[in-house]
Amino acid sequence: MEMKDRIKEGLGGKIVNWEEKRPHRIYFEVKKEDIFETVKFLFKNLGLRFSIATGMDNPDNFEMLYHFSFDKTGEFYSVRVFINDKEKAQIDSITPIFIGAEWIEREIWEMLGINFVGHPNLKKLLLDDDWPQGDYPLRKDNKKG
Repeated sequence: MEMKDRIKEGLGGKIVNWEEKRPHRIYFEVKKEDIFETVKFLFKNLGLRFSIATGMDNPDNFEMLYHFSFDKTGEFYSVRVFINDKEKAQIDSITPIFIGAEWIEREIWEMLGINFVGHPNLKKLLLDDDWPQGDYPLRKDNKKG
């Protein structure tokens, strides 16, 4: 069974949208409340390798992408999650699943202000300690940008 079929079968109804941009580049969306179980399934059950996470400030929401690779075939799977409450932007941390996500979640928290619930060490990573609290450099409404 191909990896994409295993993902569809394992996650079933959690997948909101599926998009194959190219044969080896696949995006799929899940609800934000399903991100922890989705990432856990991809990593622990299917053995996909976590590459990185990215966050974007869209006009109506924040968009998180969690990128995984399947090294045997060179396929990349990106899990898309939208966070619609921009005033209280938060999502479950995936750091408890693998420690390798700790720094990228810290960076996204620092730059976009997305809170990662359950993160064990959410503190500044790149900005000076005297950077104003609540001033997120990568938000589109940031006056310094």
